[in-house]
Order: sequence, then structure tokens, then C-alpha cells
Amino acid sequence: MPVDIGVYEKKVVQWKLNLSQIGLDVVRTDRSLVFYENQANQAKLWDVLAVYAWIDKDIGYVQGMTDICSPIIILLENEADAFWCFERAMRRLRENFKSSANSIGVQSQLRSLAQIVTIVDPKLHRHLEELDGGEYLFALRMLMVLFRRELSFVDALYLWEVMWAMEYNPNIYSLYDKTLEQLPDKLNDTQLKQYGKFERRIVRTGATKQHDALAIFLVASVLETKKKQLMKEAKGLDDVVQILSAITGNLDAKKALNEALKVHKKYMSKVKKT
Repeated sequence: MPVDIGVYEKKVVQWKLNLSQIGLDVVRTDRSLVFYENQANQAKLWDVLAVYAWIDKDIGYVQGMTDICSPIIILLENEADAFWCFERAMRRLRENFKSSANSIGVQSQLRSLAQIVTIVDPKLHRHLEELDGGEYLFALRMLMVLFRRELSFVDALYLWEVMWAMEYNPNIYSLYDKTLEQLPDKLNDTQLKQYGKFERRIVRTGATKQHDALAIFLVASVLETKKKQLMKEAKGLDDVVQILSAITGNLDAKKALNEALKVHKKYMSKVKKT
């Protein structure tokens, strides 16, 4: 099939623009870690993101991807292994970075967050709405990069591992690899054991919508934890942002996860009653 030179040249130009942004972001990512004092390690991060920006035709590179890629670079010494691990992770997360003139990648998750808070804590939701925060855009970063900024590096790794294990769904890989056989819609107990604990609960209820993602309940739990301060001190949207920004690097992953599961339980209980 002949290559459209005009389309190809346009892609090259966009890729080079992405390379410039990648270079700026790489030097700012996890700069407090000794690992990145080595220029060779920064180069590995740049290489992986540069190649990904080329192969992802729709999204390319978006700020925030460095936060997802950096832990993988640190954990996997081989650059090729790190790339393919990142590429697989992005298959799960790429919608977070997809945006257009009319929407942002995590918009559906933000709507779900609003729905959850409305049900579990209508008073808090009304207060946020009065502050012009009813769209929950202040939570965008948490969802987009999965709490990388709110958690320490070690806690972020812990949260990702636990969260993805709890959300594990063997069917998800059939979306990536057409050669894999999907599990049947109706599952017996043996088949359900293949699912992560959180996902198993979701499957049993028949709920499969995005709002059931554990990350969204984590954000809701953060808001619940900060409720008193938000209700008392937040007089505008800037105050909400400032209060939530104060947790940067200080969020306790284990505590937040436990609180998220409590919020989820409360949410499911209230939904059943309606």
C-alpha cells in the first residue's frame, strides 16, 4: 500500500513536537529520586516515551505519561521490556489521556465521581456545586496519573499493584489479543475465582460501568477524608484545589484504599435501596 507523503510528513512534524515536550517533562519527572541523577536513566525514559509517541497514532504523547512510565523504567532494567510493559499499561490507561475540543479523557470518570459523591454524601456534593466545582475537574490529575503526585513513589507502586490485582479481570486481555478466548457471560464460582476481589464483587452485581473503577472511589474517599476542611474552609474553587494540593506526596495508600472500599460499600448499599 503506497504511503501518503503528506500524511507521513505531518506525522513526523507532530512527533518532533512531541519529542520537545517529552524532553521538558523527563527532566522534571521524579527528579528527587537518585535513580534519575544518572543521565542514562533519563535517556531510557525519553526513549520509551519517544517510541510510544510514534506508534500511538491517535494520542501520541500527553503530559502525565511520564508519571506512568517512570516507575516501569526504574523497575525494569531492560529498555525493550520497559517499553512493552508501558505499552500494555497504556492500553488500559490511554483513554485517560485522550481528549478533544469538547471533552477530556477522564470526563466520564469525573461524571461518575459526581454521581458517587451525590449518593454517599449529598451535603458535600451540594457544597462543591455551590463553589462551582460540581464537575469535579479538581480531581482530574488524580485520575489521569493514578495518584502519582499524591503518593510517595513507594506508596504509588503499592497502590497500583493492589488496585490492579483487585480489579483483575481475565476477560480484559481478550480486548488486547484477539487470539484469547473470552470467558462466558455467566460464571460459576470456579471461574469467578479468576477475578480480583473488587472485580469479582462488581461482576456478581452485574455492574460493569466505568464508575465502578476503584480509582474513582479512591478520589471519593479523599474527598470524604477532607470533608470537614472543605465544608469549613473552602469558599471558592481555588480553596478546594489548595486543600487537595496539600496532600501531594503525603497520602497514605493503605489508609486511602481501606477508605475507598468503605465508600464503595456505602455506595452499593444506597444504590440497592433506590
